[in-house]
Amino acid sequence: MSAPDPPGPSSLDRYQLRAAVRSAARRLAAAGVASPEVDARLLAEHLLGAPLVLSDGAGEDFLPAYLALVGRRAGREPLQHVLGVMWLRGLELQVRPGVFVVRPETEVVAGEAIEAARALPTPLVVDLCTGSGAIAAAVAVEAPGARVVAVEIDGAAAALARENCERLAPGRVEVVGADATAPGTLADLDGCVDVVVSNPPYLPPGSVEDAETARYDPRAALFGGGRDGLDVPVAVVGRAAALLCGGGVLVLEHDPGQGAALRQAARAAGFVTADTGQDLTGRDRYLRAVR
Repeated sequence: MSAPDPPGPSSLDRYQLRAAVRSAARRLAAAGVASPEVDARLLAEHLLGAPLVLSDGAGEDFLPAYLALVGRRAGREPLQHVLGVMWLRGLELQVRPGVFVVRPETEVVAGEAIEAARALPTPLVVDLCTGSGAIAAAVAVEAPGARVVAVEIDGAAAALARENCERLAPGRVEVVGADATAPGTLADLDGCVDVVVSNPPYLPPGSVEDAETARYDPRAALFGGGRDGLDVPVAVVGRAAALLCGGGVLVLEHDPGQGAALRQAARAAGFVTADTGQDLTGRDRYLRAVR
């Protein structure tokens, strides 16, 4: 007589499902994940296709797939890479390895640019160093009267930006593959732009604090160059000064320690005002300068 087949995976009732998510959160916490409960829930909801609170259980294929995703996250693969998506201002954007993952602090930077764009009926907005196209897409969605041009030097990131923007704001964003700081980039728009927004590489050397950033985010999208990380941000200020019309607004994300230097750079480039704005944690996070 042959031995019986081992039992296969069984479906989970609502209590077993929630117990599995709690167990996953403990595993993620032990691995050093900063938000284990949230991540465990989001991974479950990714497979369930519905909020956990609305789920009465899961099928027999859930647990093996869930444990595989939890294992990847416990190995400190970014949550966004595991899920294949990231979020900015309520927009769900595609993400791929090799392209910078947008951070929560960029919410306020995008919001400042959107506010400046919405003050005008048909503004021209340029997003320099657009990366995945997250800010450009947010501007196009929330300021529907705007014409948006996004610039990105990395080919893979530019391709992803085109996909994200076309899906979220069809026909509203032009993505240009070019060096955002080069004088010839968008030279035909010099003096015509109403808003320039940028989340450029700005980290000083050695300032990456977590393993996920160091391992998965492209270095070219992180470090701004020079001993203080300001080479690229200062170059963006200079390019924005040429692009903007009189009264035009620059919104530039930066490291908390770079506010004073970038205000000085903006004034030296001819901006009339230069102020520093804070992120949701109260840290200096962006330059707002008026041409």
